[in-house]
Amino acid sequence: MSVRELVVLGTASQVPTRHRNHNGYLLRWDGEGILFDPGEGTQRQMLRAGVAAHDLNRLCVTHFHGDHSLGLAGVIQRINLDRVPHEITAHYPASGQRFFDRLRYATAYRETVGVTEVPVAADGTLAVTPSYTLDARKLSHPVESYGYRLTEPDGRRMLPERLAAHGIGGPDVGVLQREGRLGDVTLEEVSEVRRGQRFAFVMDTRLCEGVYTLAEGCDLLVIESTFLDEDAELAVEHGHLTAGQAGTVAREAGVRHLVLTHFSQRYSEPDEFERQARAAGFEGELTVAYDLQRVPVPKRR
Repeated sequence: MSVRELVVLGTASQVPTRHRNHNGYLLRWDGEGILFDPGEGTQRQMLRAGVAAHDLNRLCVTHFHGDHSLGLAGVIQRINLDRVPHEITAHYPASGQRFFDRLRYATAYRETVGVTEVPVAADGTLAVTPSYTLDARKLSHPVESYGYRLTEPDGRRMLPERLAAHGIGGPDVGVLQREGRLGDVTLEEVSEVRRGQRFAFVMDTRLCEGVYTLAEGCDLLVIESTFLDEDAELAVEHGHLTAGQAGTVAREAGVRHLVLTHFSQRYSEPDEFERQARAAGFEGELTVAYDLQRVPVPKRR
């Protein structure tokens, strides 16, 4: 299986700090690259992380606040400067079309690469490829915001002991996998369902139905935790989550690996975010993200 990992380019919220750049997250998935929420400075962070414009296939913007979108101008211009040879698709809230247009054409440059615009106007499926389905769900923020979910199709895992019991081996295994039957033996008799992997990206939002829908059963959930629990009122007022809320969502949704990010500059101690997410009862793998970190998608169970 090809590389499946998250490359963290930035982890700050509205105000970047000396150690945290504005948002930016690249999901590598079987030879494709999906760039989420490129904030200011993303192009430079890509350079530091060893990510090239040629690695990008999709741009996914949750909403048009600057810390999630100001980097679009530089990234799109770099895609054109480097003459990326494949199609680039951009997803973003349809209500922010004017912002996308301004960022795409913020300055003069030679447009050499087509960027296909597929804006998001409602919950639903945005793309279906052989290795994943990409869906969007509306979130709760002062401006229209969508989260994204990537789901790999279920496959089948061959069971050696059942194959042996039926005397099937060598090239016949491939025939059975392709055709679904070999003589009197069906694929279902000698295999079991291999659940597809699931990834979700949830940024600026209050708790809402969309958060839980996106997070359900995820192998890797990247979710904002702008505030600590003692500032829950501020979180609600500004349309954000706390570390404890993120941990609760992950626990209730059965998430395997939780990645917390999008931290307010008011906090200097990242360990407290993990402590509060754990206090909410989440027992899976947990990462408090930092810039230029790489987080692998968990291996299948």
